[in-house]
Amino acid sequence: MTPILELKDISAGYEHETILHHVDLKIFEHDFLGIIGPNGGGKTTLLKVILGLLKPFEGEVIYAVPRQNLFGYLPQNSRFDQRFPIDVTEVVLSGLMSEKGLYKPYSRSDKYKAWDLLEKYGMGAYKKASIGELSGGQMQRVFLCRAIISSPRILILDEPTTYVDSHFEKEFYAILEELNKSLTIVMVSHDLGTICSYVKTIACVNRSLHYHDSNRISEEQLQSYNCPIELITHGKIPHRVLKEHKTPTL
Repeated sequence: MTPILELKDISAGYEHETILHHVDLKIFEHDFLGIIGPNGGGKTTLLKVILGLLKPFEGEVIYAVPRQNLFGYLPQNSRFDQRFPIDVTEVVLSGLMSEKGLYKPYSRSDKYKAWDLLEKYGMGAYKKASIGELSGGQMQRVFLCRAIISSPRILILDEPTTYVDSHFEKEFYAILEELNKSLTIVMVSHDLGTICSYVKTIACVNRSLHYHDSNRISEEQLQSYNCPIELITHGKIPHRVLKEHKTPTL
């Protein structure tokens, strides 16, 4: 099977500091990849390389399809000044800006698509509401609609439930499970224990990358990869075992 995206021997970082060392990764259609690792280990750097926002020092990023509309991106903290006079529909439509440009007006069909998405994800009644009127969970639904309005092939999520309550968190993962039927999902999380029923593959990132083609990983593996974050378990009640983080000597 040909991957939709491949990283080959990638080393990347900022100025003279290398954060990621010789990373290889293949992402396939309809995968749900969970990316885990300690703070400072390179998870965000990896996402920037995947998205084309950061040019690697070495290696190659191979896209099997044209990059236009390949990605939908939901960052950890979608920064909107809640006092800014923009309504929910306008926020969702801003997800089309890369293909529309800055000055081309949105069509009626664009607006209907935005409204259909808002209705589908329980925000139809808020389509004309100011973004500043929404709760954290409601805003995350709106930002998700913005991320997928361009019909991307890959949805990138960076700690998507950091600022929402536990009730919405469960609903959000159910939404992602449904979306995964039609697109590929790549998600960074510190707490993979709560979503282990949803991801299909796992990448442990701590300066280097160790890939697992299943959603099961042992405590021993985490330790050997110097990626000892919250231990992934299966069952009705996730259990977490916190270990000391150690950065490998390079």
